[in-house]
Amino acid sequence: MKKVIWALFDDRRGSVGQAKGILLRLGNDFETVEKNIVYNKLAALPNWLRRSTLLGVNTKKSDPLKGKDFPDVVLSVSRRTLPVALYLKKRSRGKTKIIQLMYPGKFGADQVDLMVLSEHDRGKTDGNNVFYVTGSPHRIFPETLAEAKSKWEPVFASLPKPWTMVVVGGAVKNKPVDPQNIELLGKRIVQLQEAVSGSILITSSRRTGKEAEDLLMNQIKQAQIPAYTYLWGEEKENPIMGFYACADRIIVTGDSVSMACEACGTGKPVMIFQGKKWLTKKHQKFVQSLFDGKYAIDIDAPGVLEFSPVKRLNPAYEIADKIREILK
Repeated sequence: MKKVIWALFDDRRGSVGQAKGILLRLGNDFETVEKNIVYNKLAALPNWLRRSTLLGVNTKKSDPLKGKDFPDVVLSVSRRTLPVALYLKKRSRGKTKIIQLMYPGKFGADQVDLMVLSEHDRGKTDGNNVFYVTGSPHRIFPETLAEAKSKWEPVFASLPKPWTMVVVGGAVKNKPVDPQNIELLGKRIVQLQEAVSGSILITSSRRTGKEAEDLLMNQIKQAQIPAYTYLWGEEKENPIMGFYACADRIIVTGDSVSMACEACGTGKPVMIFQGKKWLTKKHQKFVQSLFDGKYAIDIDAPGVLEFSPVKRLNPAYEIADKIREILK
C-alpha cells in the first residue's frame, strides 16, 4: 500500500512551487493529497502561541484537516503551516511524520522529522533532523521543460531568435526596489541585446511593483527590443514555464531564491543581476553559492556571453531520496 502524503499549500507561491518539485520527484511512490490552507488574522501570531493547533487557519475556507484518518507524511511549506503539521502529528498520536521546508523558527523545530534548509541558511539551527541543500527545490525538470516547449514555442515563433528570458523580482523585506537598480538592469538588458540581437521573454513578480515595471518596460520599448511580456497580475495564461523551456539564456535578479534556482534548473546559461545595495547578506551568500557551483555567472562578469553551466541545479532529487530514506 502506498504511503499517503499531505502537502500543506498556502499563499506563498514560491514555497508551493518548491513543494511541487519534490512531489514530482516522489512520483508514484506516494499517494499525494494537496491541502490548501487559508489563513485568518491570527496566522500572524508567532508559532509558540499558535502551537499544535489550527489557530490562525480559516477552517471553513481551507481544505478539510479533521477526521479519523491521518497521512503518513505531512509536507509543511512555510513557517505558518508548521502549527498545522504539528496539529496533525499530535492528532495522529505520532504516526504522521513532518517534512518542513525552510526554517520555521525555534518553536516546533525539534518535533520535525526532516527539516530541509538551504546552505545559505546554515547556522540558524542545528540537529540530526536538518538536511542542507544548495538553493531550493523546484518544478523544472527535463520532462516538464519538454512539455512546456511543445506548447509555447509556437506562441513565440514570430519573435526573432535568440530568445533571452528576463525574470524580475523586487522588494526585499517590504523595501521597494530602488529605481536606480531597475534603470541599471534595463541598461544591462539593452547592452546584452545589442550584442546578441533577438528578442526577450520578460516576466515580473508580485514584489516588483508597477512603478518598477513601467520604468523597465519603457527602457525596453525605447530600445525597440522585440518582447513577449507577462507582468504580474495580467489576465492571461502565465507563460513562465514556456519561457524557461524556450529561452536560449536567462537573466534573473538575485533577490529571489526560487526564481534563480528555477533558472539554474534549466541547464541554460544564467546571468544574475545583483544591483547595488539591493540584496541582503543572505541573498548575497546564496548568489555566491550559485557562482561557486558554476550554475550561474554575474551579469557584469568578464566573458558573460561565453558562460555555460556545468550542470542543472535541482535539489528536489536529493530531498525526495531523503524522504524515502526516513520512511523505510
